[in-house]
Amino acid sequence: MSALIVRDVMSAPIETISMDDTVDKIKRIFESSHYHHLIVHGDHKKAVGVISDRDLLKNVSPFIGKMGERNADRSLLNRRAHQIMTRQLIAVRANTALRAAARVMLDHRISCLPVVDLEGHCIGIVTLRDIVRWAAEELDITQSGPGSQAA
Repeated sequence: MSALIVRDVMSAPIETISMDDTVDKIKRIFESSHYHHLIVHGDHKKAVGVISDRDLLKNVSPFIGKMGERNADRSLLNRRAHQIMTRQLIAVRANTALRAAARVMLDHRISCLPVVDLEGHCIGIVTLRDIVRWAAEELDITQSGPGSQAA
């Protein structure tokens, strides 16, 4: 069996946004999709940052859409992606060993790694969820294989 690589478990296609997209647009994407991370692209569509659903929660007032909403709360939705994104982008290539990618996530205490091509364009994302999903499936296969006993 060959070593597992990022391509084997990554999610693709992914949702990308531009640095100038508004927090309101980002909020709508998260609300209408299953995504937990958005990749921010800059010039020539190269990946330059990431925004997690947790980043959004830190930057949006809990009063939005509520009776206590103020103009200041609403104005936060006009901020831009580049104002709330994580800029220290740590990315991997599709042929990176999954073990190495998992180690990078643990060492840097991050929950996702954009997967980029040689030009820096994002072609996918690998998340802790992707790795856990793969591990759970492997455990299911291993435990239901020959010689296993049903509980």
